[in-house]
Amino acid sequence: MKTKEFLSLLKENTDKSLVFEYAPGQLVGANYHITEVKNIIIDSVDCGAGTDFWKETIIQLWESPEEIGKRDYMVADKALSILNKVDQIKPMEKDVEVKFEYSNSVFHTAQLFVLSHQIKDGQILMQLGVEKTDCKAKETCGVPETAEVAQASCAPSSGCC
Repeated sequence: MKTKEFLSLLKENTDKSLVFEYAPGQLVGANYHITEVKNIIIDSVDCGAGTDFWKETIIQLWESPEEIGKRDYMVADKALSILNKVDQIKPMEKDVEVKFEYSNSVFHTAQLFVLSHQIKDGQILMQLGVEKTDCKAKETCGVPETAEVAQASCAPSSGCC
């Protein structure tokens, strides 16, 4: 999901609760806060010497230990207000991927992609998920597509990675 699509979703549903599912059936607590918005630039080189460049928006979610047990989720209008304030200070790139950074006591810190969203029962449910790491230079390195063979083929002396 692009940043502009997320902002539009919030604008179109200002009165709905904004709920995040960080893993199937696992919700970020209602005590979450938006604690940071990052404009990220990735300028990379992969193991096949290929270069790449892109930008992302990372919105950090944090659960306040002082509000454990809170039942009411942040409404979209409040989230939009926070993001608009951020945008006035440090303009967000709107045509880039938006991700959500989150962790709790049983889930490691991760930057989560938006897999999908649903609007139902007065909520915007943002379904998030991880994307596995991958070798972008499979063809250059001669790495087969199957994971089992790829592990055997991408040994330190193979010229890949």
